[in-house]
Amino acid sequence: MTVVYLSLGSNIGNREAYLRKAISALKTLPQTQVTQVSSFYETAAWGKTDQDDFLNLACQLETELDAQDLLSHCQKIEIDLNRVRHEHWGPRTIDIDILLYGQEVIATENLKVPHPYMTERGFVLVPLQEISPQLTLPNGRAVIDYLNQLDVSDVKVAKPFD
Repeated sequence: MTVVYLSLGSNIGNREAYLRKAISALKTLPQTQVTQVSSFYETAAWGKTDQDDFLNLACQLETELDAQDLLSHCQKIEIDLNRVRHEHWGPRTIDIDILLYGQEVIATENLKVPHPYMTERGFVLVPLQEISPQLTLPNGRAVIDYLNQLDVSDVKVAKPFD
């Protein structure tokens, strides 16, 4: 089994419902278990800032799926939850990003792991730190090291996932 970390976000419609549906769908994936889910975090949009705030969370999976199969399943969940890709970093019902796939480094046309922007985003690192406080990246640096370099004052706990 490979330990995988995902970041999920939503800023259209009932954001919490979309995130809950995505986690439920992840729980049904073959050869996969969802082992941890962070609290919900409210955050301002990143990259393209003229849009509604996001609700974000992180989750940990253990899976026997390879990274490309997992990516395909995540993209299908996004489609099933009405994700439409109109513009880069634009509004979305659901976004599921593979942050880490074990300690592997993956650089293909459609998948980059570790996620190339994860260390710059408080809305990714704060929930990740919640569920895995001792986590290190494949480069050997701890997530907390990156987190300590960011201003995360705009990343607010909205509520526990329960």
